[in-house]
Amino acid sequence: MVFTTKDGATGSSIKLVGAMIAILVAILVTLLITRPAATTTSFTPLSGLMTLKTMAAEATPYEVAIASPNPTFIEFYANWCTTCQGMSPAIADLHQQYGDTISFVMLDIDDPQWANQVSDYGASGVPQFTLLNAQHDEVKTWVGKVPKPILANVFDQLLG
Repeated sequence: MVFTTKDGATGSSIKLVGAMIAILVAILVTLLITRPAATTTSFTPLSGLMTLKTMAAEATPYEVAIASPNPTFIEFYANWCTTCQGMSPAIADLHQQYGDTISFVMLDIDDPQWANQVSDYGASGVPQFTLLNAQHDEVKTWVGKVPKPILANVFDQLLG
């Protein structure tokens, strides 16, 4: 026995349309749940490396920072470090926000000229972030990925 609607559609065609609608809804829900957040920055290894290199070029030289009365934020990094690359947009934002009051220094651990600083500050992993107060005493050190709000909070506390 076949059911037919007023417009001539059969029961099986109605079931097929219903199944197609259910599949479409499932796909849409999946896309909505798994899509990246609108605030997520697009990141590729190349863009991270370029940001890292730009930041290194714009960073305060170590000798200048140590002679300055400002607190100093030292990033020990390596160009090959994907975590360093991934954190570079956040560090660039912090530099933009706090650069007038905190000296931002970047030291490439693969550059032999920084071997003494790598040793003095115990940089055993990258990225390593070392914050020095205005007297250039070590205040805090982080190794690895650190959320931007945590760094900003410590900067705010230091600047009081």
